[in-house]
Amino acid sequence: MYRLFASTLRAGYLLLVVGLGLVVWPGVIHHDMPWSLSGGVVKCMLAAMSALAVIGLRYPLRMLPLLFFELAWKAIWLLAVARPAWSAHTMDADTLETAYECLMAVVFVAVIPWTT
Repeated sequence: MYRLFASTLRAGYLLLVVGLGLVVWPGVIHHDMPWSLSGGVVKCMLAAMSALAVIGLRYPLRMLPLLFFELAWKAIWLLAVARPAWSAHTMDADTLETAYECLMAVVFVAVIPWTT
């Protein structure tokens, strides 16, 4: 049973490593203009998550809190930001795009071993 949990967890960590590696790291390494304070915080936080997910590939159960954090912040953003904008019919293209990206967190619901 552990092997099944470990394999699915590693798939989740790999998704974080590859996804954030392709999207976030190029901007961290090569950014021409200074970031806003919140933009810089977000980019660096996501880069740190992808770096920690590399450790999750080796130690899948020990790094499980990383997947909980990923699931939690996306769920909170969807409930606190996207849902009110959608309900008020004020969702712009950027918010909609971010909402779709956050909805990908459903993958982590399937990957996390909820029972032992």
